[in-house]
Amino acid sequence: MNKQRNFHCCASCIHYRIEKMNSGGTIYMCARLGYETKPTYKFNCWTPKENVKKLIAKYEKS
Repeated sequence: MNKQRNFHCCASCIHYRIEKMNSGGTIYMCARLGYETKPTYKFNCWTPKENVKKLIAKYEKS
């Protein structure tokens, strides 16, 4: 079973960025694609962060 799908979302990707606006708002961006996203969105270009890779490896062993 592929445990990776349990972690696959924009917030766990190396390209995910949070930008605080001067007006007090927050923008969630994909630096790779260049447009706004949401933390829970999923795209095929997902590249997990190092800590997420370690978690996936840990859960795949168990």
